Amino acid sequence: MAKPASPRSRQRRRMENFRKVRSEEAPVGSGDEGGGPGSGPFADLAPGAVHMRVKEGSKIRNLLAFATASMAQPATRAIVFSGCGRATTKTVTCAEILKRRLAGLHQVTRLRYRSVREVWQSLPPEPTPGQKPGEPAASLSVLKNVPSLAILLSKDSLDPRQPGYQPPNPHPGPSSQPAAPTSKRSLGEPAAGEGSAKRSQPEPGAAEEDQTA
Repeated sequence: MAKPASPRSRQRRRMENFRKVRSEEAPVGSGDEGGGPGSGPFADLAPGAVHMRVKEGSKIRNLLAFATASMAQPATRAIVFSGCGRATTKTVTCAEILKRRLAGLHQVTRLRYRSVREVWQSLPPEPTPGQKPGEPAASLSVLKNVPSLAILLSKDSLDPRQPGYQPPNPHPGPSSQPAAPTSKRSLGEPAAGEGSAKRSQPEPGAAEEDQTA
């Protein structure tokens, strides 16, 4: 007797006939992250703060190039990296690399959840049961709560009593030093001059042959 399928298995087979059309992100709570000063998890940002929205398909090289150039300007005092879902790891990577490039940055990290609404549409070759030809494709809306990470890096001092605060690293990592040149000769291979010195010595038995001759 076949074992009945679980609800999750039935839902997975049902979703195979759908494709994701779009995703709509909105934070749980008031405001929209990255909308400007006074919004998101950091409500007391100074004007001119840079907001970097990190997505799953974002290129770290491009994000850091813009962030480094922006923070090099004296008028820019702070920058915020924010990402949710699978982009949280990339968000942390961008912040850590920028901290190594620019010393003396104060950091505040905030973790919360965002509400993501995914809209799925049925595939044309496999319409839903009961759908007649010519009818619009059926749509499905799925609401998910995914973790969202926001990292503030500031040139100015921040309140160390607030949650998630990290002071600047007093001991920056050692700079990369060029590796010492290594000899290309393999182990056991005689050094320069050793072979010639050994070859100049007569081999055992050679002296005996000269005396007998």
